[in-house]
Amino acid sequence: MRPYSLPLALRLLRTYATGPRSRLKPALSLEHFLQRARVLSFYRTILRGTREIRDPTTKTETRRFAREEFERHRGVTDLSHIRYLLSTGKTEWESMERYISGL
Repeated sequence: MRPYSLPLALRLLRTYATGPRSRLKPALSLEHFLQRARVLSFYRTILRGTREIRDPTTKTETRRFAREEFERHRGVTDLSHIRYLLSTGKTEWESMERYISGL
């Protein structure tokens, strides 16, 4: 007789379902959640603002640059660093907006 009475597929399923590893990410703190919402809102603001750029090449390059910058800082978890990046990003975007409206 086998050491286990359950079929192999059922044993694997049970092991996976009750295993120590979870596929869920740890929950965000409230402050991280709020900062994440602010960052996403800022990203959407940039995308909406680039609609005003008439030249398609410039529009594409601006959007690509913004996405690359956000992706580059995706792993930042320190709240003060997130606030700093958001603040400097907004300042840069405001100056860029003035340039865009002048076109």
